[in-house]
Amino acid sequence: MKLAVVLFNLGGPDGPDAVGPFLTNLFRDPAIIGLPAILRHPLAAMIAKRREKAAQANYELMGGASPLLPETEAQARALEAQLMAQAPDVEARAFIAMRYWKPFAGETAKAVAAFAPDEIVLLPLYPQFSTTTTASSLKQWRAVYKGPGRTREICCYPTMDGLVEAHAEAIRKLWRTAGAPQNLRLLFSAHGLPQKVVDAGDPYQAQIEATAARIAARLPELDDWRVCYQSRVGPLKWLAPSTEEEIRRAGAEGKGVLVSPIAFVSEHVETLVELDHEYAQVAQAAGCSPYLRAPTPSVDPRFIEDLAQATLIALGRPFGTRPHGPWMCPAGLTKCACHHGEPQ
Repeated sequence: MKLAVVLFNLGGPDGPDAVGPFLTNLFRDPAIIGLPAILRHPLAAMIAKRREKAAQANYELMGGASPLLPETEAQARALEAQLMAQAPDVEARAFIAMRYWKPFAGETAKAVAAFAPDEIVLLPLYPQFSTTTTASSLKQWRAVYKGPGRTREICCYPTMDGLVEAHAEAIRKLWRTAGAPQNLRLLFSAHGLPQKVVDAGDPYQAQIEATAARIAARLPELDDWRVCYQSRVGPLKWLAPSTEEEIRRAGAEGKGVLVSPIAFVSEHVETLVELDHEYAQVAQAAGCSPYLRAPTPSVDPRFIEDLAQATLIALGRPFGTRPHGPWMCPAGLTKCACHHGEPQ
């Protein structure tokens, strides 16, 4: 059997000249700005132009480009090796489809079709489902893929053991390396969303909170913890509290913080710049010490092994969209694929 696993992520600019087009693609997505195309496209171009120089400066701190694609490629190769180990009779190949920069879904769709798979598993590298990430990526894939293969979709895995264990161990290792400081608050930092997106039935916040609770349960030595949200842009009300607010709060209370980026599985601008530079400066100004930041799961064997298991389990269920594991979103979160069991 030939199995294609398509890994989805947002993508990132591969050089300074790509920053503007990347931002334009991001803001053109109707899942990000919900206006008709005739209004959305010029608005996206305007926002991208306004933010291009600042964004280029951020990427310059990382060598001028996003590390997201190389990180995802490493995860793809690790996943292929795990699938070979767990299912040696399956010829598995992992492909990468980025939403806002290369390789785009259209290019990847052609590569998957040329592989001529019998089975396809769509596996977003967003553990927590949102209409702005997972749903947008899967919708685009359905529009461009015309090749062979029976398709299953994994919509989310917020409480997957491998994800939780990878985060917990990274936090514990960092805490011990820092001398096991006691006056420390654990902050689970996730990329934020406008509040109106969540109010419309998006399950992201509920899934973030579930991930945090499962990780915290494995860390009894760090029982002072909170969920917070980063990367706010624009004038809309966003999910609260913000990571910046929580860092300042901890400093005012005489505490340090250990920040765990629980919505990210790879290092990129939100971790390497926003957390490591911008928020570190906030912590210093607020007297919040120590300021520690745990790494993302990346190619942690526990995480990759469970992604492989999730892929193989998906092959044994009916077509359509399902979460991995026992997770089910609370009633009322109508945008979640968990409640429908089919493409949204």
